[in-house]
Amino acid sequence: RVAFDAAPGRRVGDAEPAVRRALRAGAGLLASEQLGVAEWALTETVRYLKDRKQFNRPVGGFQALKHRLAQLWLEVVHLRAAARAAADALATGEDMDVSVTVAQAYAAPVAVRAAEEALQLHAGIGMTWEHPVHLRLKRAKADSIAYGTAGAHREALTDLVHLRAP
Repeated sequence: RVAFDAAPGRRVGDAEPAVRRALRAGAGLLASEQLGVAEWALTETVRYLKDRKQFNRPVGGFQALKHRLAQLWLEVVHLRAAARAAADALATGEDMDVSVTVAQAYAAPVAVRAAEEALQLHAGIGMTWEHPVHLRLKRAKADSIAYGTAGAHREALTDLVHLRAP
C-alpha cells in the first residue's frame, strides 16, 4: 500500500492484473528451466553409470538402476510436454492459467527427484561436492518454491477446472 501525506496524488490504474500476468509468465518459463535441470541430471547420470564399473561390469547394466532411470526418463518426457505446453500457451495466450499451473505442479517434483537421483547415483565418485550435481539439486530445490509450491499449484488447478478435492 502506498499512502500520500500532504502530497497530491491520483491512482493511475490497477497493477494487480499486470503483476499476475508477469508472475504467470515467470512460472511458465521456470518450467523450462526445471526441465533443463531434470534433463541434465538424467543425461549426466546415464553417462556416469555407463562409465562406472562394479564387479567388472558397468553399473548402468544392473537391472535395479535401469528401472530407476527408465522411470525417471518417463517423468522427464512428461515434464517436457508440460513445459512445452506452458510455453506455447504463453506465446499464443490460449489457456495460459491451466497450462502454466499444470506445468508448475508437475515440474518441481520431477526436477527435484531427478537431481536427487543424480546425486545418489553419483555417490560412487566419493565426494559429490566436487561434482556439479549438488549445484543442480540446489537449483531444483530453489526453483520448486520460486513461484509457489507444487501443492499450491495443484490446489489452484482445482479452482481453475472447477474440481474440488474431497
